[in-house]
Amino acid sequence: MIILGIDTATDSVSVAIGEGPRVLAHSEVVSDRQHCEVLTPMIDFVCKQADVSFPEIGAIAVDVGPGLFTGMRVGIAAAKAIAFSLDLPIIGICSLDVLAAAAPRIDAVIISVIDARRHEIYWSMYRTIDNELTQVLAPCVGPVAELVTNVLERSQSAQFVGNGALRYQGEIMDALGTSIQGCEFADARFSRPSASTVVAMAHRLAVEERWQTAEQLSPIYLRPPDAEINWSTRNAS
Repeated sequence: MIILGIDTATDSVSVAIGEGPRVLAHSEVVSDRQHCEVLTPMIDFVCKQADVSFPEIGAIAVDVGPGLFTGMRVGIAAAKAIAFSLDLPIIGICSLDVLAAAAPRIDAVIISVIDARRHEIYWSMYRTIDNELTQVLAPCVGPVAELVTNVLERSQSAQFVGNGALRYQGEIMDALGTSIQGCEFADARFSRPSASTVVAMAHRLAVEERWQTAEQLSPIYLRPPDAEINWSTRNAS
């Protein structure tokens, strides 16, 4: 099955197309506020690079967050529009799962961390159990101090991955101090979710027919959109 993957959950836009577990074409650009402008040309580009026409696509995969609200909506709206127009199933993938899946595998807890702005982060924790990456802490949102509390409670070495981990690396390490040994931070190559990983993860789910219709697909927000927060603050004032 040919799968078109879209990821716009962070400050980058990436699109990939794959057949089975193999990625045929991939494109990525860092674009903090131009997700809408660059996404459609990128979809057209990867289809041409892979020599795949729209009728040949068997499913759409999209990162459903958590992440930047405007970027997420652009990617999800595009994925739903294509799924509706071609009558295709759609597969939603959590951004934190994508980061963990692409991270270098070590014998430690993998902690995916995405910058949520407003001095907050999104995070989740994973371990490799019986050769399968398994989520051991559901996605959370909050300040760095709450993440540090989670890490201290587990008392296990950890590998941090994601743009939130890199942004707050100093703060995280200062807070952990010498309490936990063996903590590492994956480098910038792994700081953003990639559509190539989305496609690979979606392939496994597609084999088991674990997909949805476009109407059923929902984003993972974890907190109200920034516009709602701003409006609430304004009303309170």
